[in-house]
Amino acid sequence: MSKVATRFAPSPTGPLHIGGVRTALFNWLFSKNNKGTFHLRIEDTDKERSKKEYHDQIIKSLNWIGIKHDGDEYIQSKNIDTHVKVANELLKSGNAYKCYCSTEEIEEQKKRSRQKKIPYVYNRKWRNINEANAPKDIKPVIRFKSKIDGTSILKDLVQGDVEIENNTIEDFVILRNDGTPTYNLSASVDDHNMNITHVIRGDDHKINTFKQIQIHTAMNWKLPSYAHIPLIHTIGGKKLSKRDKASTLDDYSNIGIMPDALRNYLLRLGWSYKDKEIFTLDESIKHFNLEGIGKSPSKLDLSRILSMNEHYIKSIEEKELFTQLTKYCENYKKKIPSEKEDKIKSSLVFLKNKAKTLDDIYNNSKYIIQDKISFNEEDVKLLDNKAKKIISEFSNNISKIEKLNKETLEPIINDLIKSNETNFKGVGQPLRIVLTGSKYGPGIYDIITSLGKDEVQKRLGSKIIQ
Repeated sequence: MSKVATRFAPSPTGPLHIGGVRTALFNWLFSKNNKGTFHLRIEDTDKERSKKEYHDQIIKSLNWIGIKHDGDEYIQSKNIDTHVKVANELLKSGNAYKCYCSTEEIEEQKKRSRQKKIPYVYNRKWRNINEANAPKDIKPVIRFKSKIDGTSILKDLVQGDVEIENNTIEDFVILRNDGTPTYNLSASVDDHNMNITHVIRGDDHKINTFKQIQIHTAMNWKLPSYAHIPLIHTIGGKKLSKRDKASTLDDYSNIGIMPDALRNYLLRLGWSYKDKEIFTLDESIKHFNLEGIGKSPSKLDLSRILSMNEHYIKSIEEKELFTQLTKYCENYKKKIPSEKEDKIKSSLVFLKNKAKTLDDIYNNSKYIIQDKISFNEEDVKLLDNKAKKIISEFSNNISKIEKLNKETLEPIINDLIKSNETNFKGVGQPLRIVLTGSKYGPGIYDIITSLGKDEVQKRLGSKIIQ
């Protein structure tokens, strides 16, 4: 048996979609599980729509989620001459023919199909016409001579046997009239030349697979095995598209989803192993197989992604969490000042409480990161005379103690609750507002001890409560 080789073959004509990332992940895991190779093929033959920014985004996205390809990137456009050569071989062997239909003729055929409400299939007009009768003013396309009779069966590694009537596959174009190859020709040639053993991709490619199998067979090439993964749908059940929110990895990294959490979520999106939910990278490679992929579409659920991310925030080492937080702040917020790093590190134990994203941790940390806090105007309105009296009394009391910790603060807070005939919230909320700018945030003891006595006294003297 040949060494397993898989490939991920995105087109740089738009941002890499979350469904594409899952396809890349499944290919990568399958190859690693089988001690094979995983290749990245950039299908950039659509010169008008292919852009460097999309190419760069594809690479950045795969790197971010931890998918590394083997060997160099395979750039499809560099191999066009090989694709054209194969098209001419198919022409020479009688497996393809020149089609001289004008653009107007093809449009008329498509129009008639629309009127009849049936899928357009080219009418094979030039399949058996002698080329001597060809018009001189039309540059021909080259069409593959598809099977007309009988049926074909695709032995799909996910979907099982898929049968199709051969006459439903048109004589598809393999070479345009400008001499450029089409997707099905280029993909077939590249899969052969790259010795790809398994083609794992979305099940919207099934019809392409039947076409590509015919090209392989006509060229007497060994067929790869094919596996078609059900597509990802929105929570409402519609096919996920690039226009949907949260459809690219940037959308997730932007809100502070961590790579390992999203990779774990995508692994479980349409694949299962026993009743296991959380997989380390090594476990993902060890257990991944095609048998575990379901046959029905999966729904992308942001609440499940947030839940998975929260699990990772709680379970990873705080040193690693701090590294992730600093990267997130550098990319999407502001760099954490070096003099604040130790304070953030020592406070992570409570800053991560109830946080579902790195953004939540950042927001919980802002009162430490920013020297000058910004106040929520609605929350400031809660600082009535009674609240200001509590803040003033608290300030006087802590000036008399050397070290602020829960043991020294608790008696002061309890006395304030009693003397002001209030409850814990009645004391904690005004203090939180004046110390952080908001009534929301970490617990009041954590806020005070993380800031330290000098900073607490400085903030308690804020003009906001004068």
